[in-house]
Amino acid sequence: MTKLEQIEKSIAELSPDELKAFAAWFEELQADMWDRQIGADAKAGRLDKLAEQALADHRAGRTRPL
Repeated sequence: MTKLEQIEKSIAELSPDELKAFAAWFEELQADMWDRQIGADAKAGRLDKLAEQALADHRAGRTRPL
């Protein structure tokens, strides 16, 4: 049995309360990982082109207030 299969089996055996706690923990983990990736991408300049395009669109009047 692979590690992933073991994890899936363990999760399937959780009680409803345990599953709810696990889901909340996993959601937070994913959010933290996403935040770190966005931070790394920004620091590396991988978002610069997108930011420049957004600013150009705004200057050209192709945006609207949220």
